[in-house]
Amino acid sequence: MISRKKRIILIQFFFLIFGVSLIIFTYSNLEKGNDNEILNETVKNKIQDKKAGDKNSSNIFYDIEYSGIDLSGNRYILKAGEAMNNETEENIVNLRAVKATFYFKDNKILNVSSDFGKYNNQTLDMFFEKNVTGIYDGSTLNAEKAEYINSRSYIIINENVRINDVRGSLNADKLVFDLKKNKLNISSSKNEKIKTNIIYK
Repeated sequence: MISRKKRIILIQFFFLIFGVSLIIFTYSNLEKGNDNEILNETVKNKIQDKKAGDKNSSNIFYDIEYSGIDLSGNRYILKAGEAMNNETEENIVNLRAVKATFYFKDNKILNVSSDFGKYNNQTLDMFFEKNVTGIYDGSTLNAEKAEYINSRSYIIINENVRINDVRGSLNADKLVFDLKKNKLNISSSKNEKIKTNIIYK
């Protein structure tokens, strides 16, 4: 038979093992719970970020291209690095890194580029803004704004207009290309009489 003293020692040993096991088990669950909280918070943040990113990026299109023929029968190609639907105007597409090429019936080409722009996919009107550059018939043009009005067959260029050409340079407030008549009107507010027509043949 086990003596009373040995029995007490065994009972104490059992309780010691039980106590140590209970402490280890409790500590492990606590650490696991903290890890799960951290993991869940991290995953939650990633999901929220992804949803926000998806919401913002779902409306953005990259490397888009529009092409067609205007009312004057001239062909055009409009490209942009980014395009985003306008939230307030259904027919307007906001553009970034814009490049447009107009192929005229007399075989001449006008290239226009800008940092930003807009395209009306119903009227086919185009708007160019900031760092506008145009190249046409050996001339380089720089301005801050330009717009192509399809219904009037006009390309209007304004704000700090500068033209560099082999024949010289010119500063103006506004240029208007009449695509039907193939004429260029130049105007300046410094001298309202400065208005000329250049006919390209």
